[in-house]
Amino acid sequence: MRETKAGATKPAGSPYAMPKTETPQALRQMAENGAAQAKETYEKMSAATAEASNLIQTSCATAAKGAMEYNAKVIEIACANTNAAFDYARGLSGVKSPAEFLEVATEHARKRFDVFSEQTKELAALAQRVASEAAEPLKAGVTKAFRGHLS
Repeated sequence: MRETKAGATKPAGSPYAMPKTETPQALRQMAENGAAQAKETYEKMSAATAEASNLIQTSCATAAKGAMEYNAKVIEIACANTNAAFDYARGLSGVKSPAEFLEVATEHARKRFDVFSEQTKELAALAQRVASEAAEPLKAGVTKAFRGHLS
């Protein structure tokens, strides 16, 4: 028999003694619960990361496609402007008088201003459309994420 502080003795099989197997069992259960919770959190974060990566990849692909389209339009405009400059030079080469020069120059300037205004509108509209299309996957993903957290 063991002695306690007051000098009293407890029998070995006392009902007050804590069983030795319950403490490790409780710790094991806590560890298993913690591991399961960590695994679940990891899986959720992994899925969210994969979804975010897909959204960014889609957005970048859309932006790259739009940039190619925009660049093609800029090249098309540059070709048209170059051709107009050559046409202007040809027109000037046939000028016989200062009045005719003034007429050709004024006509060219008026046409180029109108064309330039139209080209600027086309490029602005194209840039706005490309930016909107590139942002759409991200916008949809953020909206979906917030709906999931608010529901």
